[in-house]
Amino acid sequence: MKKLSPFFVAVVATLAMTVSYLDRQTLAAIAPTVREELGISHARFGWLGSAFAIAYLVFSPVSGRIVDRIGPKRALAVAVVLWSLTSAAHAFAQGFVSLLVLRALLGTLESPSFPSAARTIRTALPESKRSAAMGLLFTGSSFGAMIAAPLATKIAHAHGFRAAFVVTAAVGLSWLPLWLLVAPSDRDTMATATMERREAPQPWTKVLLHRAFVRQAFVVLGSAPAILVVLYWYPQFLAEACGVEKQAIGHYLWLPPLAFDVAAISFGIAGSLRDRRLASSGGAHHGLVAFAALLTSMLMVVPFVPGTWARVVFGSLAMAGGAGMYVIGTADMLKRIDARDAALAGGLSAAVQSVVHVVANPLFGWIVDKTHRWGLVMAAGALAIPCAFAWSALLGKPAVEERR
Repeated sequence: MKKLSPFFVAVVATLAMTVSYLDRQTLAAIAPTVREELGISHARFGWLGSAFAIAYLVFSPVSGRIVDRIGPKRALAVAVVLWSLTSAAHAFAQGFVSLLVLRALLGTLESPSFPSAARTIRTALPESKRSAAMGLLFTGSSFGAMIAAPLATKIAHAHGFRAAFVVTAAVGLSWLPLWLLVAPSDRDTMATATMERREAPQPWTKVLLHRAFVRQAFVVLGSAPAILVVLYWYPQFLAEACGVEKQAIGHYLWLPPLAFDVAAISFGIAGSLRDRRLASSGGAHHGLVAFAALLTSMLMVVPFVPGTWARVVFGSLAMAGGAGMYVIGTADMLKRIDARDAALAGGLSAAVQSVVHVVANPLFGWIVDKTHRWGLVMAAGALAIPCAFAWSALLGKPAVEERR
């Protein structure tokens, strides 16, 4: 079989994130219906998000190290089968407790998704193209959310919310044959990483304390809260604060993920173009991260603008900024981290995101239940600016210099 282009491999890895987010976002897309039929409060709904995030937090580093050791092809193939079955099992949930268990199991089984995709891109593409490929990779998650909103709400309105879980799980599972066909063999990806470094992979504690990872943690802490608000809480915000009918929510929520996709690709291309002009791989894109942080902070404006579409637009700007911070930050981290530690670093990055979700989801739900207002929730966008400043202040050396 003729060797496929690295770009096509990156596309297929991106689709892995699409099916992952399609399954995890179905609940958020039909949240008003699920909450009403199962009698779940905002605070309890927040704990459903935290259950997923806690499991993702615990198992992302573990999955990252497993992927580093056995390769992404096998790890991701097994994971997608198991998480698709778990997603479909949401159709049998009878209340809060059963949903809580299923969300935790889904978070566990989806934890290999980002480490596998990041490791594939890290080993399949040259450094000058990785920022653009990372931008493409992050479009996968928002594209999954973009599909989930109209698809799940339409199915739930026509056939009930239980059918929505089954259909979205089936759509995600249909990706598996493509991955098995085009993904590089685990032997090839392991050989590529070995050629780049003779040393053994570092212990996860050293990766955790690596300056490049610490900087990435600030990127995630600055962007994840705003992205969480738009992806997980906006369906309820539109229904309660804007008076949008449940079946019409998908009509509005295609725009934020689209903004995320356009921004991820744009920031990725901009980063790659700058990488080609830099004399050393140690250069960082301070201006791009600062601009992305400014866009992310636009979430604060949402309570002050009139009209549903205007609020969706400002939420979309926040998504675009979050995409830029993620793309530039992750690409920068991966070029400073040894290739053998790439999946572990990706898993730890996902774990930081999960920490944000664990803390923020029940907090946001509690705020809405107590105040019946959304202003404090939207203020989460303000975190982006100080975190972007911290990212720039902690610039370190590239991996080649640090490991010598």
